[in-house]
Amino acid sequence: MVKSLWTIENWKTAYQEKAIQLDDLIDYVAQFRNHDHAWISIASKAQLQAQIDALKDLDPNTLALYGVPFAVKDNIDVAGFYTTAACKEAANLASEDATVVAKLKAQGAIVVGKTNLDQFATGLVGVRSPYGAVKNSFNPDYISGGSSSGSSVVVANGLVPFSLGTDTAGSGRVPAGHNNIVGLKPTKGWFSAHGLIPACRTIDVISIFALTSVEAWQVAQIMQGFDEKDEYSRQHPASVPTQFSKGKIAIPAQLEFYSDAETEKAFNSAIERVKSLGYSIESIDFTAFNQLAAALYNKAWVAERTSAVEKRVAREVTHPVIHQIIAQADQFNAVDMIDAEYERAQLARIINLALAPFDALMVPTAPTIYKIEDVKADPLVKNSHMGAYTNFVNFADLSAIAVPNVIRADGLPSGVTFIAPAWHDQALAQFADVWQKHTALHLGTSNLKPSDNVPADFNSAHSIKLAVVGAHLTGMPLNFQLTTRLGTLLKKTQTAAKYKLFALKNTTPPKPGLQFVEQAGQSIDIEVWDIPLARFGEVVAEVPAPLGIGNVQLKDGTWVKGFICEGYALQDATDISHLGGWRNYIESIQTTTTTFECNSIGDIAS
Repeated sequence: MVKSLWTIENWKTAYQEKAIQLDDLIDYVAQFRNHDHAWISIASKAQLQAQIDALKDLDPNTLALYGVPFAVKDNIDVAGFYTTAACKEAANLASEDATVVAKLKAQGAIVVGKTNLDQFATGLVGVRSPYGAVKNSFNPDYISGGSSSGSSVVVANGLVPFSLGTDTAGSGRVPAGHNNIVGLKPTKGWFSAHGLIPACRTIDVISIFALTSVEAWQVAQIMQGFDEKDEYSRQHPASVPTQFSKGKIAIPAQLEFYSDAETEKAFNSAIERVKSLGYSIESIDFTAFNQLAAALYNKAWVAERTSAVEKRVAREVTHPVIHQIIAQADQFNAVDMIDAEYERAQLARIINLALAPFDALMVPTAPTIYKIEDVKADPLVKNSHMGAYTNFVNFADLSAIAVPNVIRADGLPSGVTFIAPAWHDQALAQFADVWQKHTALHLGTSNLKPSDNVPADFNSAHSIKLAVVGAHLTGMPLNFQLTTRLGTLLKKTQTAAKYKLFALKNTTPPKPGLQFVEQAGQSIDIEVWDIPLARFGEVVAEVPAPLGIGNVQLKDGTWVKGFICEGYALQDATDISHLGGWRNYIESIQTTTTTFECNSIGDIAS
């Protein structure tokens, strides 16, 4: 029997163990109700059957998301579904999938419905829709956050393990914070936006909601990639660190919670949690961030939203609040737009330079949360409060991930967001996994907690794992060759018990040679580093003979690239395998030298 509140891993296991079949999805989806206004359209039996039939002759073991249901924000095209952007007059029957949807379906995922949103993705509250205000998954009197309101709620309530949203000013983050789930806001251009009705085309991204950062990353690996159909698609540079390595997190020096003591208390607890994870905290001036955030609706940039809407419908048929917003463009001209871009570039440069010394910036995902009726009574001001810590991110070309932090005393979730430069998505996701397991909060509205049994696999095509055994170890003379190439330490471990380690002669600085042996081998201490793919060749170019880069087997049986040695150099080398590793050898010779020097001094004194 299909159960709600399953993770992706739960769904995959259920299929593998034959606990469910693909056809069970039809009865499962038929049970969906829309009391919280999360859905604009729920998949019909025919729409589900067409997707199921496409999978029946395929090998489930070859598909990463075989039979896993997901939801799609209704400004993203899904073939055979209407795309409305929460505007009935704009409804269009999609003839093809958006690029990211096609990629997910190719890996076996099944679309079970289109979700509600602030109309034309304009809003951070989730109430600006003719299909109803989407209710918070924890308390229906409160907002769910927007604009990707429905996509967040169906994940938080466990109807699907992941969903697609979009993010222009925080729409993929605020709803995550208000519903106790993860919201991955990718670097602009990493996911194709082909098939998306734009809000602000220059800064829009398609985002991911999931119960855990691990599963958000798994989905991201399927969605990512250059797409020539999207004019704003970019090639991943493969030259960025894959983990945090600086040990420093920034926070705003100017914090605003709009008199919400519970969110302030929650953020203070987040600061203490960061410290407990071994990071230092430093406050930075937030003036430029606030100035850039304010520009989104108060400067000529609002014309982008006006252009996007009026390409589809007359502004008179839009939601009253949306009409009021897009009408603001009438007061700006082309010169204003150019000036706004100059200001954006200047502020974005200031922001990126301010963040350079840090692993990330931590902010409250939202400074407060409001009741639905309060937002309806004061729609523009209350909405602007939701964007206090989100509006600047896309403007400054940054990556971000929103994660759960605490459940407040009033029973509502409060989250935090970690923000880093463009293309630092993997580093953010890996830290978010550590964070989420440390908080140990339930997933969404469920009783499930992040599982240590689920492998936190953050592999990507943009880095290479490298085993180092000698002078490149942490604290050793050549370690800088890794760190200056943005390499980060993944783990300290050992090789399989099939190796010998030798101290080579006439090497400066002293270096060891690692040899694979069929018999009489043992495990040797090593470190595994993650090297950005684009920088790996630089590391290899500096490896002198008789050393080289080959393949090394770890004690868990996996293989990674690693330092190996030509056999000829081992003929007159000293076998130090019994010491278990290079660090032990260095300590042993330093101890011997110290002992010798002390004895020599004693001899002289006597």
